[in-house]
Parts: sequence; C-alpha cells; structure tokens
Amino acid sequence: MARAYRTIVSRDEGAVCHVTLNRPERRNAIGPQMINELLYALRDAFDAEQTRAVVLTGAGKTFSAGGDFAQLQAGGDGDELPVIGDYPALLLALLRAPKPVIARVNGHAMGGGLGLVAASTFAVASTDASLGTPEVDVGLFPMMIMAVLAKHVPRRRLVEMMVFGERITADEAARLGLVNRAVAPAELDEAVTAITEKVATKSAITVRLGLEAFFDQDDLDVATALPLLQARLGQCLATDDAREGLTAFLEKRPPRWTGK
Repeated sequence: MARAYRTIVSRDEGAVCHVTLNRPERRNAIGPQMINELLYALRDAFDAEQTRAVVLTGAGKTFSAGGDFAQLQAGGDGDELPVIGDYPALLLALLRAPKPVIARVNGHAMGGGLGLVAASTFAVASTDASLGTPEVDVGLFPMMIMAVLAKHVPRRRLVEMMVFGERITADEAARLGLVNRAVAPAELDEAVTAITEKVATKSAITVRLGLEAFFDQDDLDVATALPLLQARLGQCLATDDAREGLTAFLEKRPPRWTGK
C-alpha cells in the first residue's frame, strides 16, 4: 500500500520490503512521527503476501543517532497518519515480527536506534559502524532499550555500557551477539542479500509459526515452554507445507512450498 511517508521510505523489491529511516540531516533521529510511520510500514509488509523479509536501514552514513531529544515531549503535527503506537509498540512489533526483519546497520546506531537493531530478527553491521548507549551523558538512561539489549548482551557488559555511555565497535557487537556479523562496508549489501535469499527458500508459514513460537516461549521456564512448543509443533505438522516437506524429503527432491 502506497503511503505518504515523511520520515521514512518504504519500497518493495521482489520479495523484500526495504524500509529506510530517512532523516539524514538529523542523522535519522527517531521521533514520534518516524515511530508511527515505521509501525505502518511494518504492518503493511507483514500483511503483504508477496513479502518474505524486511530490510531496515538508515539513509546517509548513519543508521540512527537515537531518539530525537527535541521531540521527546512533542506529539504529532496534525499532518501525519493516525497514531497507532509508540516506541515500545515499535520494539514489540519487531520482536514479534512474523517475517524476518534484517537490520542493515550501515553506520552508527545509538540509543533508540540501537534498540531497533537489537529487536530485529537479524542484524548485519558495517565495520565502519559503532553501536552504543550514550543516554547517560545527557542525564537520561536507556530505559526501554534495556529490555531488548538484555536479550543479547551479557549482564555485566550491558551495565557497563549503559552506566558509562559506551560505544562499541561492530566487531565487538558481533562477538557479544548483538549483531549476527560485522562485515566490510563494501560487503554489507551482499551479506544482507544472503540472508533474504535464504529466507526466500523456506516455507513462509513455517517461518511465521516458528518465529511466533520463539517469541512466545522466550521468557518461559523450560517446564512451561515445552508443552507450548509441543502444541505449536502440532500446528506446524498440520500445514500443507509440512506435508510437502516430508514428502519431498522421502522422495529426495526439493520441496515446492505454497505457504499454506
């Protein structure tokens, strides 16, 4: 669906929806309007049958400098799309994404921008990029992104980053598991495309059911998670694609997915 976005660009390229934070003059700082537009773009991509993955990146040389402090207390200007959510809703939309979202970290990702990276399904960072939590230096603390960073970064290292307002290199982010890998700038697009192409070879309904189950069991103890996952396996087995996949395996041929 074509929408008149003012702070982002969303374009479809085959089975991939490319969503770009588009305020390079503000280093793609994230304000209420951008958050709302991102929620619309993600919802449209998740609803589009032909879309298999979403690539999230920033215009210019920065992924995102973080929250737009000038707009922290500001609402919309009355000339935007109806509000459907705030920053926590955006993080949850990424965490609960039924289709993989790949953060293409083309430059620095700070504060709220780093939160988007951490909440995405996959993340690939340019070695030119640094990632950090500088909020403490302006008298704030990375409260909301703490929840998603804690899913990747070890406790002591995360506390150190937040209290000191540290920036880390893309290579360290990869070692910590905050991004899947760090690559040379010239290799960034190739690395992202490798992920989207792998996703496209899998069953869409299997990926969706799997990602939903992964999120739902994420914070459960094992004794609670196992019955839930057993039920979700039953849902998976009931799909046409599961039957096709098992048949193709036995017949020693590639499966022909229908997404059903």
